[in-house]
Amino acid sequence: MQIRSEMKLTDQVVKNFRVAKVFKENTDRINNIDFSPTGDALISSSEDDQIVIYDCEKGTQKRTVNSKKYGVDLVHFTHAKNTAIHASTKVDDTIRYLSLHDNKYIRYFPGHTKKVVALSMSPVDDMFLSGSMDKTLRLWDLRSPNCQGLMNLASRPVAAFDPEGLIFAAGVNSESVKLYDLRSFDKGPFATFRLNPEKTCEWTGLKFSPDGKLILLSTNSNTIRLIDAFTGNPTHALMGHQNDKKIPLEASFSPDSQYVFSGSTDGKVHVWHAESGIRISSFPNDHLGAVQCIQFNPKFMMLASGCNNMAFWVPNMDENS
Repeated sequence: MQIRSEMKLTDQVVKNFRVAKVFKENTDRINNIDFSPTGDALISSSEDDQIVIYDCEKGTQKRTVNSKKYGVDLVHFTHAKNTAIHASTKVDDTIRYLSLHDNKYIRYFPGHTKKVVALSMSPVDDMFLSGSMDKTLRLWDLRSPNCQGLMNLASRPVAAFDPEGLIFAAGVNSESVKLYDLRSFDKGPFATFRLNPEKTCEWTGLKFSPDGKLILLSTNSNTIRLIDAFTGNPTHALMGHQNDKKIPLEASFSPDSQYVFSGSTDGKVHVWHAESGIRISSFPNDHLGAVQCIQFNPKFMMLASGCNNMAFWVPNMDENS
């Protein structure tokens, strides 16, 4: 598997993406994936209680860590090498901070009383955000088990940090996005964007574009919403992919913020122009199940997508030459 870092993303390059490697270690649905900030590793969590770490440069599976006791969901690398945080699917709703090197827990973050559905690591330091079905949003520091801030909301939240780690956004009730300054979030949001309430679906994920200009709202329907991060004006509703099972499908930006990638319940991967909202490609059906996880490597020309299997995609160089 050959991956490059110097290539530039163009429509032609995007259309030439092909599956280079498929991993079939998991026996159940992959529920989250996350690239390390340097792009050399990918971590996944799945419903079979496994955490799998992949070497992106070699295109190999590095190791597997089992979490049979607590289960695992929403796994994320921290900034330190060989450590991760994850939500739990068994016993309780505590967030756990894990040393991947020796499979030992460094710290626990208790507080949520229902399933954790959002986890976002600050891009700059040890802060992270968690949102739960208990209708709270919590702010944490990896160095302390105590919650640094707590917000009660009207419904299940979706939340994420901006690329500079100075503000965070919370999507509430599938109808408004609130922006908070990290240094004074207890004073309430400094901006609230009200959108038309969703009638047929729920927001299931929120992400900023890497350039900080757009906010992406993924849903449990066949619509992805893009809004302007400064004005809150809706820019596009991205459609064309399938979600007949009404499940949360992840959508992600390319590192240059030009493209949006999403999975689909028919096993395909779809790509849109972020600026125009036009769908430019749908990749062939290489997944047997619904593609719920999809992310672009932050440093290399590589895409990862997961159903029960994990697929690594790279551009087919023969078609570019």
